[in-house]
Amino acid sequence: MTNEETAIKATYFSIIGNTALALLKGVAGYFGNSYALVADAIESTADIFSSFLVLLGIKYANRPADENHPYGHGRIEPLVTFLVVGFLITSATIIGYESIQNIGTPHALPKAWTLLVLGGIIVWKELSFRTVMKRAEETNSSSLKADAWHHRSDAITSVAAFVGISFALLMGKGYEAADDWAALFAAGLIFYNSYHIFRPALGEILDEHVHDDLVADIRRVAVTVSGVLGTEKCFVRKAGMQYHVDLHATVSGDISVREGHEIAHRLQDTLREGLPQLGNVLIHIEPQE
Repeated sequence: MTNEETAIKATYFSIIGNTALALLKGVAGYFGNSYALVADAIESTADIFSSFLVLLGIKYANRPADENHPYGHGRIEPLVTFLVVGFLITSATIIGYESIQNIGTPHALPKAWTLLVLGGIIVWKELSFRTVMKRAEETNSSSLKADAWHHRSDAITSVAAFVGISFALLMGKGYEAADDWAALFAAGLIFYNSYHIFRPALGEILDEHVHDDLVADIRRVAVTVSGVLGTEKCFVRKAGMQYHVDLHATVSGDISVREGHEIAHRLQDTLREGLPQLGNVLIHIEPQE
């Protein structure tokens, strides 16, 4: 299975799961007098749309390079991630606003059975996070990582709801707002997680140097190529599921231009074979002093 197929399969998993959970949370929250569950349903609904964006982004990012996009279309992925973060922030804002409104509004205690619903949701969302994050790491997809963190955020809001409802039921009359305080706390956690999703995507757009492990692998593979005496500059930038590399390779200063050209091509081929996540590899030949 290709990286694209793996990522698309994981995204469909997210869409189906979020749709089912949004309906379950909405119904349980309405009939169980729990705004924290309703807030959870709002976030899951936003997750459905964001997962669709991730799906479209992954499909577009894996289009082959063309005349207008010689490095491919991978940069669409961090842009999609920004939109996903926008959905998260919008959800958190709505949840926070409604929570504040409900804290001052008298209402009935949540139903005890909502805790059973939340317990199942927490387990499912944590498993979903681990499943999608594993696929994101396998495919090097930043937007899929953002989708995975949606699952973790959902699990966190469900934990907050579980604690809030438990406290309200334990303390009884006069503590109905504990459920709403839990939803407000969950909104703050979503804002916090939004930053942690946004920051790596911004670094990808700005070609931030955060690929030291990959650079070390590139240097290790490079010196195994016949004629390569060492490496100097090595720049890596991520675009979609691939990494584009600019590498300065040191060769003997006594060889011909043609021999240097042949070494550069052998080095390109060896790097792509040994490190399949690499996309374009530009080799600059440096004569040994």
